Amino acid sequence: MTWVNLTSVEQLDEIKNASGFSLIFKHSTRCSISLMAKRNFEFDWDVIPADTKLYFLDLISYRDISNKIAEVFQVAHQSPQILLIKDGDCVLEASHSDISAEEVAEVIAA
Repeated sequence: MTWVNLTSVEQLDEIKNASGFSLIFKHSTRCSISLMAKRNFEFDWDVIPADTKLYFLDLISYRDISNKIAEVFQVAHQSPQILLIKDGDCVLEASHSDISAEEVAEVIAA
């Protein structure tokens, strides 16, 4: 699996309008907890179906997009944070040590 870098607000429209599942990983490049959560997620991400689009947001460089994500998907800003989007709605939100590729896979399989 590979990340799609989230670098424009227009990409949020694509995610919002996509059918099926997309995942957004909001990462702070200045935070060791965020780095650990990302590494743990990537270590286990092979359990997630291969057709799931994985978006990566460097929220230090793209804070405006992070703010827009909170608004569009009606979630409080956290870092690190994952949002699992299905058919335009956030169906799973987790942050810090609660970030889990296994949980993402379980929600997709349900």
